[in-house]
Amino acid sequence: VMVFAIIYFMILRPQQKRQREHVSMVEALRRGDTVITQGGLVGKVAKVADDEIEIDIAENTRVSVIKTMIISVRAKGEPAKKS
Repeated sequence: VMVFAIIYFMILRPQQKRQREHVSMVEALRRGDTVITQGGLVGKVAKVADDEIEIDIAENTRVSVIKTMIISVRAKGEPAKKS
């Protein structure tokens, strides 16, 4: 029982906390936010949809990315307009 408690508090609980923080970060994405994807792309959010976003990674270059592939938000932008 003690081993399970140690595993829970050392591994499982911090992992659940990180997952909750990631979900809240993804839900809070707005147009204009500068984001980093798991693939290493850095870009500015242009459009937010239900399960994916479009990011501008260069001039006249826009890519669609699944929201859960965003690992970090560098700078916050303006609120996104619902599509």
